[in-house]
Formats: sequence, C-alpha cells, structure tokens
Amino acid sequence: MNINRDTLLKPLSAINSIVERRHTLPILSNLLLEAEAGFVTMTATDLEMQISLSIEGQVEDVIKTTVSARKLLDICRSLPEGCTLKITHQDPRLLVSAKRSRFSLQTLPAADYPIMSRSSGSELTLRLTQREFRRLLRETEFAMAQQDIRYYLNGLLLDVHGNRLHVVGTDGHRLSHTYLELGQNFDKQEIILPRKTVLELTKLLEDVENEIVIELGASQAHFTFSNVKLISKVIDGKFPDYNRVIPTGHQNRLVIDRTEVLQAMQRASILSNEKYHGIRLVLGPNILRLISSNSEQEEAEEELEIDYSGEALDIGFNVTYLIDVLTNIQSQTVEFSFADANSSCLVTVPDYPNYKYVVMPMRI
Repeated sequence: MNINRDTLLKPLSAINSIVERRHTLPILSNLLLEAEAGFVTMTATDLEMQISLSIEGQVEDVIKTTVSARKLLDICRSLPEGCTLKITHQDPRLLVSAKRSRFSLQTLPAADYPIMSRSSGSELTLRLTQREFRRLLRETEFAMAQQDIRYYLNGLLLDVHGNRLHVVGTDGHRLSHTYLELGQNFDKQEIILPRKTVLELTKLLEDVENEIVIELGASQAHFTFSNVKLISKVIDGKFPDYNRVIPTGHQNRLVIDRTEVLQAMQRASILSNEKYHGIRLVLGPNILRLISSNSEQEEAEEELEIDYSGEALDIGFNVTYLIDVLTNIQSQTVEFSFADANSSCLVTVPDYPNYKYVVMPMRI
C-alpha cells in the first residue's frame, strides 16, 4: 500500500484522541487498519465510542491488522511533508518505509479487535447539514458537566419532538439550550450523548453544507458524514426538565454589544476570587458596572454605558459562566434579562430566538 503522508496524518490524528493508552485490554491501544479496493479504513474504539475514517490509497495487497495508534501517528508526524509511505503487512509485523526511513511495528490480530456491533431496536433518522449540527453542539457543549456524580449531566441532551431537534447542556449552575427546525415531524425521542462523544464530534465536523445522517436508538447513536462513521453508546439516565429552568417574564432587560461586554468581563475577571470567580453586575440608569475582588483585597471595576431604564440591581455571578456564553455565540449583540437580585439571568440573542442561556446567581 502506498499513501501520501499528509493524507494519512489527518485521519490518524483524529482517531488517536479516543484511543486508550493505558487500557486493561492492550489491543485497545491499537487501531484496526484495513486496506483493500483503493480504500484505507482506520477504526479506533474505547468500547463506549467507535470512530472509522476512510481515505483513498494505492492498495495492491489486502491488509487487515491492528497496530499501535500512537506509534503510527508519531512516525507519520516525524516524516517529511509530502513524502509517500509504503506500508506492507508481514504477520506479525507492519512495515512502514518512506525515503530512507524504515519501521517495523508489532501487530495484533484483526480478528481480536472488539468492534462495536450495531444495536437492534427502533431508530429515528435525522438528516441535516454539518454546519447546522456543529453550530448546535458549539452553542451548548461548554455548559456540560465534567465528572459530575449526577452522571446524566456529563453529556448533551438531544431531544427530538415534533419538527424540532433540541440540544441542551447543563451542569446544574447554568444551562444552554438551542434548537433547529426540521423538515418533518417526529415522535418524541430523547438521548444523552456522552461528553467525550460530543467533543469528538465538534472536532470532526466541518463548517460545510455537506450532509450528516444521525440515527438515534435506545442505547446507541450513529453519525455518518464525509468519510467518518461514529458510533456511541448513550448515557442511561433522566435529564432534567429544561423547560422548567428557562425563565419567562424577566422584565429588566438590556441589549449590549457582545464583544464590548466580553472584553470588560475578561478584564474584571483577572482580579476575581480564584476559587469562586465571582463578579458583581451593578445596574443603574444607563450604566452597567462590573466589579470583582479577591482575598488579597484587590479590586477591578469596569463601567459600560448602556440603554437601560429598569430597576437598579446588584447581582453576583460566576464570571466564567458569562464569559463562556459570550465566547461561544457569534452574534453582534446579546440581551441580558433579570427579574431581581436573587433570580437567574437569561441570556438571549436578539435576532436568533432559537438560543437561550440561563445562569444562576451567586452570593458575593
């Protein structure tokens, strides 16, 4: 098999991130390499998720074996750009050569590789563009929990009902919700995608109009797009009712330039408490003050002119949660809505009603 180093490097890098380096099963440190009929397919799994990528290659002999994913990637990275790799399988070795370099790698039998089988049961199939699905993930993934004891929060909710796909992430302190109008109506179906799967999808999806096919089952989700096939187990649990968390009727509202308030919050956060990251939002007639302090009695204050005529408010928040949302939405302006000093803040986008972000207040 002959293949360009640059052609091989991108998919190798993509699937290496799910390979477990210190797994109890040594074969899970390997990738499954299959070459025949002009195509090279690489598959990696951690038993919870599986990614397969196919690329075109000049294949003379059929190859089907497993080899260390990390070592093959390191070899590829170390070789000069644009060079051609010649790969042959002489059991139990995989021979890789390029120019004057030669490598002999240990292999394990392909028959022993634990391929994830497709689960049976009813599935719901969605078809949308990579750009649309990538945007849904980017708008919500940052609100997912990390290693929370409430395991169902360590992922994203995909909730299909009627003609909408809702995507929701929450860690219990903030919640990010967005939805996409679909071309047809569906019966209600909910799944929770694990955090690792979401992060891999975000890396693999491209900002293009090409189609992604999403198949949602009771215990698995399948994603097919470009040259990628991804299978993931889903989290078995009950996600919180996000509709109860999203407030309605917040009367005190202000619309502000997203970049301006983001930069002001980033500056104010420098002197916030390193453990709690607290910041006070002090609202008065046409003025917003951002105030932070820390245990060394250091203080930062930012003042912004705004169009605001609601009641005076002084509310504390984790500034990281506000910076996250302002970084991950792409609009020119954002709207903040408040009820009182003890209620959550609702962040929305004036010309994009599909998106809502809720963050709970904190005492400072």
